Amino acid sequence: MWKPYGARTVYNNRWVNVSLVDVQPPRGGERFEHHVVRLDRVAVALIVNRHNEALMLWRQRFVVNQWGYELLGGLVEPSEDPATTAAREAEEESGWRPVGPPEHLTTFQPLPGIVDAQVDVYLWRDAEQVGQPSDPDETGRLEWVALDRVPDLVRSGQLLGAGTVIALLHYLTMRDS
Repeated sequence: MWKPYGARTVYNNRWVNVSLVDVQPPRGGERFEHHVVRLDRVAVALIVNRHNEALMLWRQRFVVNQWGYELLGGLVEPSEDPATTAAREAEEESGWRPVGPPEHLTTFQPLPGIVDAQVDVYLWRDAEQVGQPSDPDETGRLEWVALDRVPDLVRSGQLLGAGTVIALLHYLTMRDS
């Protein structure tokens, strides 16, 4: 097992923490400083309607300079339940409120070799439109996307983020089993 000896913070703010961890690899290798990035926990809402469509935003992400589809979600606030976050973010970003109790689909770490960024995914099979999106920073085109398009969207790179890809592919395999 890897053995950590300590860590020092290189950069820290509300959004990201970067540290150097003094570690020794398994089997007694040389100790070295390993970069570790820690991000806040994220909750994702997968809302699927009776027509087998998922509610998604088509948007641009400047960090990767790409347009694509994303599921709704965001950062879990301190002391907030992740399912509550997913529902709140869905409503803020889309104007659609998930209906009924959520089903926890999965929790994952997208890049555990260097990044600690836990993502929780919740499923709702119904939602009601209660208004317009209320978060002006979450702009894009809202769309109900047919789930049978997901494999082609994955192949063409039109799904943005691990939370979106993992949630949709997991749902499809679960649904088809």
